[in-house]
Amino acid sequence: MEKIVKPVSGYLAIVLGIIAFLAAVYLFLVGTQTGTGIFTLLGIVFFIAFVFTVKGIIIVNPNHSRVLTFFGKYIGTVKENGLMWVNPFYKTAHLSLRAHNHNGQQLKVNDKMGNPIEIAAVTVWRVTDTYKSSFEVDNYLQYVNVQSEAAVRHLAVSYSYDRMEDTDVDTDITLRDGGDKVNEMLEKELNERLSPAGITVLEARISHLAYAPEIAGAMLQRQQATAIVAARTKIVEGAVGMVELALDRLSQKEIVVLDEERKAAMVSNLLVVLCGESKVAPVVNTGTLHQ
Repeated sequence: MEKIVKPVSGYLAIVLGIIAFLAAVYLFLVGTQTGTGIFTLLGIVFFIAFVFTVKGIIIVNPNHSRVLTFFGKYIGTVKENGLMWVNPFYKTAHLSLRAHNHNGQQLKVNDKMGNPIEIAAVTVWRVTDTYKSSFEVDNYLQYVNVQSEAAVRHLAVSYSYDRMEDTDVDTDITLRDGGDKVNEMLEKELNERLSPAGITVLEARISHLAYAPEIAGAMLQRQQATAIVAARTKIVEGAVGMVELALDRLSQKEIVVLDEERKAAMVSNLLVVLCGESKVAPVVNTGTLHQ
């Protein structure tokens, strides 16, 4: 478990170190001039005290920390900013507490339906437990890279890229239109994977998502065909409604009485006009209705 240590102020240590250094110099001079060994010995003692004091001074910058160990034993973590003094026999390791961006590389994986896709994610994370980051994993930066890639791969194989109407695969949530829901699931899985290293994920988002090049063309044609069919369906529905309206109006106003054969011909002609892609040239009948 992480332990927070509040060390002594480093400014006091600097003052004591300066005093010890001046005293050591003075005693060395006195001992040299008088030839008295006691002054020289005291000078050595004060000089050792100066070195001992100065060696324990550390500087902790904002959003940084120092992990302290004593002959392999974890002592604690200094998170307080400023000039501090710790036991000079402590070994200190610098650890940043700032937020980091991890821009994952593009991965080629198969989605839930087996389609090859390309996917990448951007993760914002920070160290929240210095003990775990320092001692539970060998290299926490490498750990983030590997586990982030594993989480993105797992997300990709768990969901489909897009909805396919002619398949039996459950596509309530897809990678393409899942949006915030997909990002939330990715963030949750990353937090579970990185918690053993004392790392908290602040945000995770998919930064790149596309079909793999070998099937991108075929999938584009499929999407275009789906869009064309949907548009044609709407056009036909509207044309049928317009034909029905025209026949009803002609019948109600008794403008002309058509038998079933003529109604069928009129319906066919109107559907051709309304559903055709190109403009239709009208043909004017100058004879009778039945000629």
